[in-house]
Amino acid sequence: MFDYENLKLIWWVLVGVLLIGFALTDGFDLGAAVLMPFVGRNDNERRVVINTIAPHWDGNQVWLITAGGALFAAWPLVYAAAFSGLYWALLLVLFALFVRPVGFDYRSKLANTRWRQSWDWGLFMGGVVPALVFGVAFGNLLLGLPFRFDDTLRSSYHGSFWQLLSPFGVLAGVVSLSLLSLHGGTWLMMRTEGAIAGRARQAAVAMAVLFVLAFGGAGAWLASGHVQGLVISSNLDPQLALNPLAKTVVSGNPGWMGNYVRHPLTAIAPVLGMLGGVLALLAAAGRRASLAFGGSSLAIVGTLCTAGFALFPFVMPSSLDPASSLTVWDAVSSHKTLLIMLVAAGIFVPLILCYTLWCYRRMWGRVTTAQIEQNAHSLY
Repeated sequence: MFDYENLKLIWWVLVGVLLIGFALTDGFDLGAAVLMPFVGRNDNERRVVINTIAPHWDGNQVWLITAGGALFAAWPLVYAAAFSGLYWALLLVLFALFVRPVGFDYRSKLANTRWRQSWDWGLFMGGVVPALVFGVAFGNLLLGLPFRFDDTLRSSYHGSFWQLLSPFGVLAGVVSLSLLSLHGGTWLMMRTEGAIAGRARQAAVAMAVLFVLAFGGAGAWLASGHVQGLVISSNLDPQLALNPLAKTVVSGNPGWMGNYVRHPLTAIAPVLGMLGGVLALLAAAGRRASLAFGGSSLAIVGTLCTAGFALFPFVMPSSLDPASSLTVWDAVSSHKTLLIMLVAAGIFVPLILCYTLWCYRRMWGRVTTAQIEQNAHSLY
């Protein structure tokens, strides 16, 4: 069961699960921060939004840290190539994420209006930038990144930050931003009441419409053949299985749509993504907050699985030298490393999940402006 080939597939699934866990949890607090300046019309209302997410954001971000650690240990070549080539994009995300804990802790320390408004916009950018850049990154994976390996497997990146902002990359960013904003809007519908919940509902409806259009547009763009996918055209020599340059890769169509043709069941993913967006739209319009949140969660799962299934077995495609593209089969660590990591994941991931669910249960409830006024010095 745990032979090398199966472990490679298991870790492809597990990294995907960690990314989905991050998008489902940290996604709604990123989305709520994006919507905060629009659904909160005064200081107390914005504090209501902050206090729906501030007790959870750090625990939610554990999923991102865990996914990054798993990427480093399971796919070291991917980690090295991505973090060197996408250095400025990742640094931008990192600095945006820095703003959030500082903003949560210090925003309400002073009663000065300019001070608080400055932190509000800082928290807004701390939500917009990661949500947008994550989507742009996935869009560029489908386009291929301009990197290559030399004969000694040293990677070199030949692109720039601005090249990431191609039309398709920006469209993928819009998919991500609208999806996480939708998720944040449905979260605020569940956790607030009155005017704030009403504005969150309106925002969720608008973001759901934008997501459905952007997600459908990105799918049509890929299906039209304007984005060339990659296909492995040779069998790997088992003795050279961990050498990315040992395979032959060709570019062409159907490319990224090929897996959906060869394995029709994978088409469930884009269907779930679209149905989730439509369900969230209808439920939000009908003021059914929990169902809307379930719809946005379903849309996140479907969207990430759509990208994963389209790329498989590629993890980091190269537009510069297709043979340098990294796959599930040749970018991984040793059998022993994957096995030890699997044991650790089997122990700690369920613990993290149980603790996370316990925290949500203990801190559940609607946050109101009355609570903010009564606890002005103890709440965020």
